[in-house]
Amino acid sequence: MIEVHELTKRYGRATAVDRLSFTVRPGRVTGFLGPNGAGKSTTLRLLLGLAAPTAGSATIGGRPFRGQPRGLRRVGALLDAGEVHGGRTGRAHLRALALGNGLPRERVEQVLGEVGLAGAADRRIGGYSLGMKQRLGIAAALLGDPPVLLFDEPLNGLDPEGVHWVRGLFRRLAGEGRTVFVSSHLMSEMEHTADDLVVVGRGRLVACEPLAAFAARGTRSSVTVRTPEPERLAGLLAREGATVAADGPDALAVTGLEPAAIGALAIEHRLLLTELTSHQSSLEQAFLELTADHAEHRTGGPR
Repeated sequence: MIEVHELTKRYGRATAVDRLSFTVRPGRVTGFLGPNGAGKSTTLRLLLGLAAPTAGSATIGGRPFRGQPRGLRRVGALLDAGEVHGGRTGRAHLRALALGNGLPRERVEQVLGEVGLAGAADRRIGGYSLGMKQRLGIAAALLGDPPVLLFDEPLNGLDPEGVHWVRGLFRRLAGEGRTVFVSSHLMSEMEHTADDLVVVGRGRLVACEPLAAFAARGTRSSVTVRTPEPERLAGLLAREGATVAADGPDALAVTGLEPAAIGALAIEHRLLLTELTSHQSSLEQAFLELTADHAEHRTGGPR
């Protein structure tokens, strides 16, 4: 289990992580989300002992990771796929990691095959594409067969097949009882992959909960209603407290009233409905709403 308690990191006057507390449990894929500058990468570095906290604690399995021998047997991590020696071959890179962690050479061949790099293992890493470097980084994270895995933007540079493969890999690893913690800016991928979410903004916790619960916090859930008498229905819905907007010549977008209540109202007043469709708030919508005040850079038209 990953446990972060009142974790704080300051660089001079700038606070990158501010009294952050959350728990990541085994057997689940946990997405780590936040706007640019939210402190995600800093938090991962603090977890791995690559930076020292100003205050608070970050532990993996109840202990700080820094200083633990043969660390790849305990935690596998991919923080930056480009931080490798470009003059080495993929196989040599993994063999050096295996040697330093007391792992057998056979394990190198196993992970090369698992990530699809067996045919490129003797090429120099400097000639790898970004997607190939990501696969090599994932191979390094898997090398020690660890119970905990941390990934920072692992999908960068991957083609659709690679994205599909990584999605299945994360689900399999969690299904084996491992702790899988994935930082990503791709909402659609987290929607398909994560069980739980940790969301941060400006170094502070915004949410730590199951993905479905977070997505449901968005306020943009709506119902599309189509009827030959939209104006009449709109008046009835407004009197029930719903917010109604035109959505075409015979359609209405309704918020604040459930589909069953809309249907019952239509029956009561003998109104024909030709469509009654519920649209749930998406993860992306909930994320944008709940982190709007935490974004480092905002865009918009002229004011």
